[in-house]
Amino acid sequence: MPAAVNKKQLITVCEKEYGKLASLLYRMDEDLAAKPFSDGISIKDTIGHRAHWIDLFLGWYADGQAGRKVFFPAQGYKWNQLKEYNTKLRQEQAKLDWKTVRKMLSDGHKRLMAFLDSKANAELYGGPMKGANNDWTPGRWAEASGASHYRSAAKYVRKCLREAGV
Repeated sequence: MPAAVNKKQLITVCEKEYGKLASLLYRMDEDLAAKPFSDGISIKDTIGHRAHWIDLFLGWYADGQAGRKVFFPAQGYKWNQLKEYNTKLRQEQAKLDWKTVRKMLSDGHKRLMAFLDSKANAELYGGPMKGANNDWTPGRWAEASGASHYRSAAKYVRKCLREAGV
């Protein structure tokens, strides 16, 4: 699927993909959500991860706008250390219950949509995001942390449901 190229497309794709994911999650019970699947990761882990990455994006944007150093993906980690970072994140979120994790995602989505609503198209797509070390625009980063993550999470959830025979 091609990336959005303007604010209207970005908002549309974020809402669409979030809706698909949310419809899978809100009918799922805690036991199924917390069950580790064949890769050792649970649906709850995956959703907590997606919620966290929305906050990372919003932090990157804020830091760049303020002229602060932007740590991608996070302070103390490089992109080739994502596996270690995600393992640490799962450990930090392990004691969270399913309701809390779903709320984290819902709240993160609301923050992301409020952010998008507050920006002009030129702010989202007029040039590279400040502090980033590539040519991605803030809109492209927002899509990666929102719609793209929602889409991949929904695919993972459907795979887990098939594996569970649900």
